[in-house]
Amino acid sequence: MNRISNTFAKCRSENRNALVVYVTMGCPDLENSERLVTELISAGADIIELGVPFSDPMADGPVIQESARRALAAGTTLQGVLDRTKNIRRRYPDTPLILFSYYNVILAYGIEKLAAAAAAAGIDGLLVVDLAFEHRQELLPALNKHRLSLIPLVAPTTPPERAAQIVRDATGFVYCITSKGVTGGGAAFDPELEKRLAELRQSCPVPLAAGFGIDSAEKVRYLTRFTDGIVVGSAVMRRINAGADIEQGIRAASKLTAEIAKILKAD
Repeated sequence: MNRISNTFAKCRSENRNALVVYVTMGCPDLENSERLVTELISAGADIIELGVPFSDPMADGPVIQESARRALAAGTTLQGVLDRTKNIRRRYPDTPLILFSYYNVILAYGIEKLAAAAAAAGIDGLLVVDLAFEHRQELLPALNKHRLSLIPLVAPTTPPERAAQIVRDATGFVYCITSKGVTGGGAAFDPELEKRLAELRQSCPVPLAAGFGIDSAEKVRYLTRFTDGIVVGSAVMRRINAGADIEQGIRAASKLTAEIAKILKAD
């Protein structure tokens, strides 16, 4: 058992979904991102995805693109994110922390170097949004050595046979994308989503978490019927980007997180 499996087990014992929250680290700066993460955990986030800003975030919509732009303009680096992670881990020893990145950033840092540094910082797994399933072996040896999970993604366009192959040996959890397009796009959920998730469960050894475009109580309640976790990202970062100042943004993001956590506990 590890922090990820322990957290999902705890949520199951409470008859609820886990709340996974994404934060673009470095927006508006790393110090305030660290503050934001601690406030979100206090507000009810069960798992945190620590987003490493990238100049070409092709899977992300306007909100996270803007937060990445602000983070890069503030000089945020992967090393800086890892340094702040150490502080978060010291304060929250049991909360799973997932490093969310694009592959170019990892390659530039060095795969083995990153795996060692991430484990030392208290990271539990990596989610590499643009890493093709066929290339996972470039990362797995180093991640396995340092007991880090590689969190796979399954999209609405993934054929069922390929989806089953992707999740069969998964560790941590599987990130199921709810709709076509980019994060925070506001698109309707894939009409086959419930059917696809039911099929995935037959070959998946780990929990299923769903994300992309979750920005309302109705969407949260709908997804809790057939998922183990809910991923919220753009809705949180939208509040950071839109705040008159960082204090207002953190308050608004924490309020949203608390509202979603309350829904999950009530359902």
